[in-house]
Amino acid sequence: MTTEDAVTAQAVDSLRGTDDPRLRELLTVLIRHLHAFASETRLTQREWEAAIAFLTATGQTCTDTRQEFILLSDVLGLSMLVETVNGQSEPDRTESTVLGPFHMTESPVRALGDTIDLVGDGEPCVVTGVVRSADGSPLPGAVLDVWQADPHGFYDVQQPDVQPPGNGRGLFTADDEGRFRFGTCVPSAYPIPTDGPVGALLKATGRHPYRPAHIHFIVSAEGHTPVTTHIFVADGEYLDSDAVFAVKDSLVKDFTPTDDPSLAREFGVPNPFRHARFDLVLERS
Repeated sequence: MTTEDAVTAQAVDSLRGTDDPRLRELLTVLIRHLHAFASETRLTQREWEAAIAFLTATGQTCTDTRQEFILLSDVLGLSMLVETVNGQSEPDRTESTVLGPFHMTESPVRALGDTIDLVGDGEPCVVTGVVRSADGSPLPGAVLDVWQADPHGFYDVQQPDVQPPGNGRGLFTADDEGRFRFGTCVPSAYPIPTDGPVGALLKATGRHPYRPAHIHFIVSAEGHTPVTTHIFVADGEYLDSDAVFAVKDSLVKDFTPTDDPSLAREFGVPNPFRHARFDLVLERS
């Protein structure tokens, strides 16, 4: 009679011819944990079939502009766990967080000071900052890829018939002193997509789908490790219950109400507006 341990041992032994040692390690541990899960929970055939159907539906939901598997990884906390496992070694570096499922298209190249808000129906905002190395020196020419939802909580790829392509996105290059600036609108909290398998999972487990208001960044510079991060709007909803567990205290920033006509003219935005300052520190490669 075949035992549970024998099945696991046979599956692990089947990997003995794997040339890539890291691949062999990953699959060996994965098999052991999966088998242990099935044994510990006494997984039924019907439950196994439901899991296969769920994963199949997750894959079928993915498109060129929607990544349901990343969304699943996010709501299970796996994305944040992987980010934490691979966290920075220099304590003063800007903290990273999850990529999210909506970095699905190239951000249009924009000049410093340009706005990424192509619709203009939200509260105007300016984001400024400096990109530096861990030793404090500025990083001229650092590249900042930014993207965010509109003030109603939707990304451009979710509303191709409503938002122009590239709305809420921009690719900026810092100046000779590492400085950057762009216009946008104040982001809002929003629900992750709930019309697919991940939404059904959240409903089944009694969880809300909301993310706190934020702007995404990927920042890179020569000789440094890129950082994927957010800034979160201080005092917003869901900071303590982000559906994807991505909030870090250091990334929560004030979007300060500003009534200064001369500064508004300098920034090229209506007055009054909100101003967020976000300085970034990259770790040397």
